[in-house]
Amino acid sequence: MAKLKITQIKSKSGATKRQIANLESLGIHRMHHTVEVELTPVTKGMVEKVLHLVKVEEI
Repeated sequence: MAKLKITQIKSKSGATKRQIANLESLGIHRMHHTVEVELTPVTKGMVEKVLHLVKVEEI
């Protein structure tokens, strides 16, 4: 499976509760925090909902 490197680049202060929950489910807790996750349909959906807050790179 492919892996994604996800970094939060914008603040979550203006985000909805669902978007904040998606960030926390991905393991992102603060600005400029980077995590590596497996690309599954579930994680792809979560990333698409917060795409305006994060930078995504394929590893």
